[in-house]
Amino acid sequence: MELQALPSRIGQVRRIVSAQLRYWHLDPLIDCAALAVTELLTNVHRHAEPDKMCTVEIELLLDHLTVSVHDHDPRVPQIRTADPLATCGRGLAMVAAVSESWGVRPQGPAGKTVWFTLPAPSPAVALPAYPMHGAIPFTETPARPAVVG
Repeated sequence: MELQALPSRIGQVRRIVSAQLRYWHLDPLIDCAALAVTELLTNVHRHAEPDKMCTVEIELLLDHLTVSVHDHDPRVPQIRTADPLATCGRGLAMVAAVSESWGVRPQGPAGKTVWFTLPAPSPAVALPAYPMHGAIPFTETPARPAVVG
């Protein structure tokens, strides 16, 4: 999903990610995923230059959920030590706290991608064996990738 990281859009993306996780029967991941994607999009809103445009992707492969946010700012973010009572500067620390792993993929002048993963339990209900947008079913699907949007 491509968007401008404005506060009103951040709430929409949080709801879209939550809905996709419900569709995949991954309800236990919703709170952590919604919090972490909110923090990443807030960082784009507050810090990214030259613009606030970004792309959010959500992907479920085997037993891991990966959410990534790409923006056009080549500066790589760092976790800062913040006062526990601080009202800002703790976003990446929160992402690190709620995720299994996280990182940054610099892409030179094209910007960067910040991502996090969560362990995905086996779904209680089998997922359909066809692409989200496709009309042609396929018989074998070792992974369940999707791009939100």
